[in-house]
Amino acid sequence: MAFCELHYFSDSLQKAISVDLILPEKKEGPFHTLYLLHGLSDDHTIWQRRTSIERYVQDLSLIVVMPDGGRGFYTDALEGMAWESSIVKDLVTYVDTMLPTIPSRKGRCVEGLSMGGYGAIKFALKHPDIFGSAVGHSGAVAWGHKPLLGDEPYTKEFRRIAGEHPEGGENDLFALAKSCNQDLIPAIRFDCGTEDFLIEDNRVFHAYLEEIKFPHEYEEFHGTHEWGYWDVHVREGIEFHRRNLGF
Repeated sequence: MAFCELHYFSDSLQKAISVDLILPEKKEGPFHTLYLLHGLSDDHTIWQRRTSIERYVQDLSLIVVMPDGGRGFYTDALEGMAWESSIVKDLVTYVDTMLPTIPSRKGRCVEGLSMGGYGAIKFALKHPDIFGSAVGHSGAVAWGHKPLLGDEPYTKEFRRIAGEHPEGGENDLFALAKSCNQDLIPAIRFDCGTEDFLIEDNRVFHAYLEEIKFPHEYEEFHGTHEWGYWDVHVREGIEFHRRNLGF
């Protein structure tokens, strides 16, 4: 595999930004593309530094794109930066123009952890014409589904992104699943550790998807909210994408 860091200008953010890329070597394209999203406290370098992602994809005809999502929950903020558009519009277009990709939903998948687990599922539900498969690990799946009221620092920060009452709107995974285009249902998988502080939110989301008969895979494993868990289960996510997209 080849590894590179790309610095480019994002129109949506109106600033220069960076993305890490893992590229296949000694293989002929076009290639499928995996967009791999980080969590709240990290950046575009974290998957390379804390997991063996390059080794896990070394035999695949797959480009791995690891963007920076700031602390923006992969959302175009009401007051702040347009992190969703920076990836869905700017980066996807840039990668498809610059590299030998399969530029369709059948060629793109998205995966992430925690904030990025939320972002991955959100991107697929909201933009099923762009992403055909999504995996979330330890995802903050209830973000956007509950009121953001009070004076706690995180609440005040998140309220600037999504407003006081995001529930039922374009950043609510429950609402997005309910309204998802039935002709373009993406393949969805998510998992969570049984000792993770987000486990109950994942169980509720799983139960809701079963209630509305939205096809998906959900699993629980022993573990907490940490890199030892994600380094193991990212491999299952990649295999899920392989089964659904055929790379």
